[in-house]
Amino acid sequence: MTNKRNDIRNIAIIAHVDHGKTTLVDAMLKQSGIFRANEKVVERVMDSNDLEREKGITIMSKNTAVLYNGVRINIVDTPGHADFGGEVERILKMVDGVLLLVDAFEGPMPQTRFVLRKALNLNLKPIVVINKVDRKEARSPEVIDEIIDLFIELGANDEQLDFPVIYSSARDGYAFLSLDDENKTKDLSPLFDTILSYLPAPPGDKDGSLQLLISSLDYDDYVGRIAIGRVERGTISKGQRAVVCRKDGTIEQIKIGNVHIFNGLKRMEVEKVSAGEIVCITGSQDITIGETICDVDNPEPLPFVDLDEPTISMYFVVNNSPFAGREGIYVTSRHLRNRLFKEIETNLSLRVEETDSPDSFKVSGRGELHLSILIETMRREGYEFQVSKPEVITKVIDDKLCEPIEFLTVDVPEDYMGSVMEKLGARKG
Repeated sequence: MTNKRNDIRNIAIIAHVDHGKTTLVDAMLKQSGIFRANEKVVERVMDSNDLEREKGITIMSKNTAVLYNGVRINIVDTPGHADFGGEVERILKMVDGVLLLVDAFEGPMPQTRFVLRKALNLNLKPIVVINKVDRKEARSPEVIDEIIDLFIELGANDEQLDFPVIYSSARDGYAFLSLDDENKTKDLSPLFDTILSYLPAPPGDKDGSLQLLISSLDYDDYVGRIAIGRVERGTISKGQRAVVCRKDGTIEQIKIGNVHIFNGLKRMEVEKVSAGEIVCITGSQDITIGETICDVDNPEPLPFVDLDEPTISMYFVVNNSPFAGREGIYVTSRHLRNRLFKEIETNLSLRVEETDSPDSFKVSGRGELHLSILIETMRREGYEFQVSKPEVITKVIDDKLCEPIEFLTVDVPEDYMGSVMEKLGARKG
């Protein structure tokens, strides 16, 4: 028997770079009364690291929660870039619907397409938000037609095609249901109401035996590894005995440490949590994404989404040039090794291998952006090292040497076709 938890909604936000996703979440947080009246709130709260703020992109998924009319809406931010695809798949396993945010002038863009395809394949219900409708050049009706075409092209079913549309200005913090209502609403209540009425409540039998699929990881210097996931069945409580069903089929007993739920951008400690809720737990230092925490007497692991494999690799090497030691404070191979192995605790699409030399590590990632973000993050943290040129990872399939390929669609005016072909030719396109 499956009960529904009507006091919870779990939703992921999908948007192209700069379409206003983080600004919308800011406005939702402010209007749900999560912040105190006198609390100073940084703009774009969801983009928590400096690189995300500068590039305007989301790299790691993040969780937040708002309360509206007694319902907790768990909001998960998804990265839009294909290099962070490993993040996306796992995040979508925690939610029952998606908020597709599209710029009223630009329309649906390539990165929305990538995440949306994954969401539609998982049969999640979409709500479309046309943002920046207050722009002079906004063309909302045409953008809706483009979104319908995109849904059809991505194989959406009839129910998914019958999506509700909300128009909004995230910057000014208001939304409305039809273009005629633009001056009637002053807040985001139409958006909140649609989320509650249209999105399904999470299924879950709170009296069943425990099942919690780990979908994301965080790390804290005091408590170590923090596992994040949705309780699919049963109840999990602080201090409870449970088992972890590993990917290799083995089972290990653990004791659950602290249990937290999201409240705004903070974690709130609770004694126990039932099915349907997204939780953070401590208690096992080697638990990893894709493993299931189960009841001791009934260990039933949940199936897991395969992660996208790395496509390129680089060598990270201790700086042995004449200029060594001038830039960073962490310069030894021990520093480099510890930092790289700490990164793979939470960055699951990354692989780090030791080489014959103790000063060199082979690092493989999803793409150039994935690795360049890691390099820049480490540089800002004070690590000094050299990197080799990126190399494409090949593998042998059916006795043939294969390399990763991507299908690319470029829409450009005819005048620019020559330059685009030239750029692609240089990359064997």
